[in-house]
Amino acid sequence: MRSLWTGAISFGLINIPIKLFSATQESSLDLDMLDSKDHSNIKFKRVNETTGKEVPYANIVKGYNYNGAYVVLGDEDFEAADAKKTKTIEIISFANEDEIDSIYYEQPYYLEPDKSSSKAYALLRDALATSKKVAVASFVFRNKEGLAILKPYESVLVLNRIRFEEEIRSYSDLNLPAVSKAKTKEMEMAHKLIEQLTEAFDISKYKDTYTEKLMQIIHAKAKGKKLVAPKMKIVHKQSGDLMDMLKASLATKSKKAS
Repeated sequence: MRSLWTGAISFGLINIPIKLFSATQESSLDLDMLDSKDHSNIKFKRVNETTGKEVPYANIVKGYNYNGAYVVLGDEDFEAADAKKTKTIEIISFANEDEIDSIYYEQPYYLEPDKSSSKAYALLRDALATSKKVAVASFVFRNKEGLAILKPYESVLVLNRIRFEEEIRSYSDLNLPAVSKAKTKEMEMAHKLIEQLTEAFDISKYKDTYTEKLMQIIHAKAKGKKLVAPKMKIVHKQSGDLMDMLKASLATKSKKAS
């Protein structure tokens, strides 16, 4: 794996040099965009708006439109804004993980220690594991300050970027039913269905079956086979009695289990 960022974890007076690696990879197929007429590959070019000529990546700089004129920023400017944060994952506090709502989670990364910092890395990882806490940290990555939590995952420390509160949209404009905790017969039946379907979570049971089936279609089309799309009935409106549907759902699950 290629490291995306190098810096250090700041933990009290302890400094732990690390490298940051992406913890995820895409499971979807890498599809190219083609011209429908001759299937030629579509290419994107970085073009000068004024001259219409292509600009080499090495000649591209970043700028901010300030009162109608661009202020160009270089690497030294991004670092000068806060040199410490561009090189340091600074632990601000510790918290219980269940206090952080999943809506804030963004992107996970693996952290690998420098050889000289293995002992301090292991200490932080194991202390988090035994205390059952996560570290809340801030750092700058790709010219953007972010919040993150640090937590152990087996033998590696994972940095999971989380969003700021102001980055979460309000749902006040959505037309939503009122929240109710009333003990209705439907609620009791819903609880029974939830209980019946509850099992220990095992991530290995869940696969990207859509990509697998799409690959089967690609193989079939490559061999010249004609495919017939399956007909699906899309239900836009619930019909019938809610209680009857809950009972039927429970009965269906019971038959599968037997």
